[in-house]
Amino acid sequence: MLKTTSSLPLTPTASAPGFNKTHGLLVALLLLALALPLYVTSPSHQNLAILILMAAQIGVSWNIVGGYAGQVSLGHVAFYGIGAYTSAILFSVYGVNPWFAMIVGGVIAALVSLVIGWSCFRLKGHYFAMATIAVAEIIQIVFTNWDFAGAAVGLTIPMGEGGWASMIFTGKEPYYYIALGLLLLTLLANFIIERSFLGYYFRAIKDEPDAARSLGVSLSKYKQIAFAVSSFFTAMGGSLYAQKELYIDPASVLGTGISIKMALVAILGGIGTLFGPLVGAGLLTAIEEGTRTLFGGSGRGTDLIIYAALIIVIAVYYPNGILGYIKSMFARRKAVRAQAETAAKEESK
Repeated sequence: MLKTTSSLPLTPTASAPGFNKTHGLLVALLLLALALPLYVTSPSHQNLAILILMAAQIGVSWNIVGGYAGQVSLGHVAFYGIGAYTSAILFSVYGVNPWFAMIVGGVIAALVSLVIGWSCFRLKGHYFAMATIAVAEIIQIVFTNWDFAGAAVGLTIPMGEGGWASMIFTGKEPYYYIALGLLLLTLLANFIIERSFLGYYFRAIKDEPDAARSLGVSLSKYKQIAFAVSSFFTAMGGSLYAQKELYIDPASVLGTGISIKMALVAILGGIGTLFGPLVGAGLLTAIEEGTRTLFGGSGRGTDLIIYAALIIVIAVYYPNGILGYIKSMFARRKAVRAQAETAAKEESK
C-alpha cells in the first residue's frame, strides 16, 4: 500500500522565522573559524585545520547524492581526480586562471557524471556502488597511461608568481581561507537543496522510491541532478587540492581510499544531515594525522584499517552517525524531563 501525499511531502513548507540559540551557535562557530589563523600561527596546526576543512567539503559534496538521495557512490574519487587534473593542466599548460579552471573542472565533472549516471542508475543498491568503483578504476587507469596528463609520474604545477590571482602562496593562511570559503559555499548549496523541492524529492527517492514514482517524480532525472551537483563540488575540492600541493598523480587524487573517506566522513558524522560531515571530517582527519605521527611515513594502511573498524561500529551501534546519536540522546532526555514534569503535576493535584 502506497503512502498518501500527507506522509510524503514533496513541496517545501514554510518555517517560522526567527533567531534562536542554534543560529547564535552557528554564528559564533563561523566567527571562531574566521579568527582561527590569527591565534593558531603554527604552520603544522594550520595545515591540520586546512585538511579538516577539505575533508569536510568533499564529505558535504558526497552527502548530496549519498545522504539526501540515498545513492551510495564509492567511485566519487573519479570526479575529485577530474577536477584536480583539469585545474592542473589548464593552469600549468595553458596558463588559465586557477579560479576559472576550478569552475571548469567542476563543469567537466558534472558532465561526466551525467554520462556515468545514465548507465549506472539503472542499477540499484550494492550493484550501483560496485559500478561506481569500476568506473573510478577505469578513469584511474586512463590517467595512469595518459602521457599528456603526466601518466604515472604525475603533474607538477609551476610556482611562478605567487598571489591570489595564481592561488599560490608560501604560507598556509590563504589556503585556510580558500578551503573555508569553498566549504561554506558547499554548505550553502546543501542548505538550499535541503529546503527546496529538490531536497524533498531526493529524500522521497531515498526513503520511498515507489511512492515517489507514483506521485510523478522522475527517479532517474533527480538522481542525475543529485549526482551532477555532488560531482561539481567534489571536483572543486580536487582542484583546491592540486593548487595547494602543486603536484598530483593518479595515486594521490584517484585512489579508492579517497572515495571511502568521502563516504565515511558523512556516514560517521551523520548521513543526510547538513553538519554531520563536519563532525566526521574532524574525527577522521585526526585519525589520519595521528597514525602518520605515531607510525611515521604516510601511515598508509593503518588509517584504512581504522576506517573499516569505524564502519563496523557505526553500522552496529550508531547507524545515524555521531550527530544522530547526540540528537537522539537530547530527545531522550527531553522526553524524560517531560514525563517527570507530567508526573509532578499529577501528584500536585
